[in-house]
Amino acid sequence: MTKMTLGSYPHMLGFEQLERLLERTAKSGNEGYPPFNIEQTSDFSYRITLAVAGFAEDDLSITVEDRQLVIRGRQNDDSEGRVFLHRGIAARQFQRSFVLADGVDVGEAVMENGLLHVDLTRAKPQKVVQTINIRKG
Repeated sequence: MTKMTLGSYPHMLGFEQLERLLERTAKSGNEGYPPFNIEQTSDFSYRITLAVAGFAEDDLSITVEDRQLVIRGRQNDDSEGRVFLHRGIAARQFQRSFVLADGVDVGEAVMENGLLHVDLTRAKPQKVVQTINIRKG
């Protein structure tokens, strides 16, 4: 069985970039940490919420790189000189990536009760009708 790609559909023109985005997302290596939610907050807005308990605002960075929202967390290991009888809360780093469609912009980010909220907005699509003149050849 051959793999169907968007390029193999003759009526789908110019979608090669979308296919590359899908492949990049599949290879992004996002593991299960930290857990997150994505909710639609209105017809044209979304909110990504990550559970980042134990992280301070200075431990987190949020960037947009080539239409990809990247959220990174890195905690300082402050365990030097401490003796743990059990250590179930590890100071570990993470990187979460989300591919953004054209027209989706990142708004504000808010920390609240160990949750990082990142708001996104999508521009309302405009209907465009273009008439193409036919000239004699």
